[in-house]
Amino acid sequence: MSAYDLPTPDYVRNMRLIGHSDQGGRADGVQLMVHRGYAYVGHMFSKGFSVIDLRDPSRPRAVAYIAAPRNTWNIHLQAHDDLLLVIHAQDMFAAPEFQDERAYYSGALGEKLGIARGPAGGRSWSAGLAVYDISRGDNPRQIGFMPVEGGGVHRIWYTGGRWAYVSALLDGFADYIFMTVDMSDPTQPREAGRFWLRGMNAAAGETPSWPASRRYGLHHAIVHSDTAYAAWRDAGMVVIDVSDRSNPRCIVHRNWSPPFGGGTHNCLPLPDRDLLVVLDEAVLDHQQDGEKFIWVFDNREKSNPVSTSTFPSPREADYRAKPGHFGPHNLHENRPGSFVSSELIFATYQNAGVRAFDISDPYRPIEVGALVPPAPQRQMDTRPNRPRVIQSADVFVSADGLIYSTDYNGGLYIIEFDPHGQ
Repeated sequence: MSAYDLPTPDYVRNMRLIGHSDQGGRADGVQLMVHRGYAYVGHMFSKGFSVIDLRDPSRPRAVAYIAAPRNTWNIHLQAHDDLLLVIHAQDMFAAPEFQDERAYYSGALGEKLGIARGPAGGRSWSAGLAVYDISRGDNPRQIGFMPVEGGGVHRIWYTGGRWAYVSALLDGFADYIFMTVDMSDPTQPREAGRFWLRGMNAAAGETPSWPASRRYGLHHAIVHSDTAYAAWRDAGMVVIDVSDRSNPRCIVHRNWSPPFGGGTHNCLPLPDRDLLVVLDEAVLDHQQDGEKFIWVFDNREKSNPVSTSTFPSPREADYRAKPGHFGPHNLHENRPGSFVSSELIFATYQNAGVRAFDISDPYRPIEVGALVPPAPQRQMDTRPNRPRVIQSADVFVSADGLIYSTDYNGGLYIIEFDPHGQ
């Protein structure tokens, strides 16, 4: 696709669209990894995952598609060196229980799926963690699989070496918990340890101390050294000592919901500045779950992280009135080999597109760039009564500074950023 037939953004500031792909007709995307000239994109509604050749970012090409097993999600993945790790879990948004998305984001998922008290019969999906060899970037080849008993794995943190970290919905638990995974033999990954908040182990007779309407489940953790910073949805942030991978231990648990709306999705450590950037996901249309924020925490005292500021929300249009979700969804997570900065932060805001923020003054974050894609050409969301609207999902910034962003309906966008507007 050349510059003259690219879609025209609804709004731009200090950014320029240079490439776009409908991902071989599968324009829905959730998490993406950009690695050695290829993007690996997990699909929300098209099942499976795709490989996009980005070696010419102005002309991205879909070069491979790997189908998911029946009734299975592959929405999240991680790439490092010659390995690609891909989640297997029940396709929640195809399940009749969750056609109204409010049911997915409230209450205990394990209870709704009937697995919190023990194994459920007649399971029709694949649950676990798949490992692919991507030494040939355009031809992922599965070499390993770690099965789990339950709903499956939701998201992964893996940056090479022996250890991976996943959120897993297991038989007997009310929602997703934290699990360490030994990757010393990539063909046979295996569980090493677990951590959960007391009250989640229903099979062991634990009783929640929180209201039944609250979603106390791990989204995922970002791990720096021996510390995992875990986003626990309506339970906020849980900081975990993983120096003993077989026995993770809680360092501190911070929750600001209520009064704020919950949905904590990313906890990004900036260790060189003793800061954390913590994002709460907007999960309902028209901010029915309240205005969601990206927070800056002072992390000088690891046992007492303190919130000091919030990022400004987009205000140049009435995004709350626009169809779909308005508010934060995901951060660029400073992975090794990607663009890494403790001052420039990139985030997606769903119907408000992609945003860049300068936090050189952590008490006064400022927006320095934005791009809002136009309405998508096709409706990829298969759930009833969903609007045909952009829902910018993930953002990945490569080492050369190019921004890659996926969308539930609109495909893959490739963006140049110039903080000086030149």
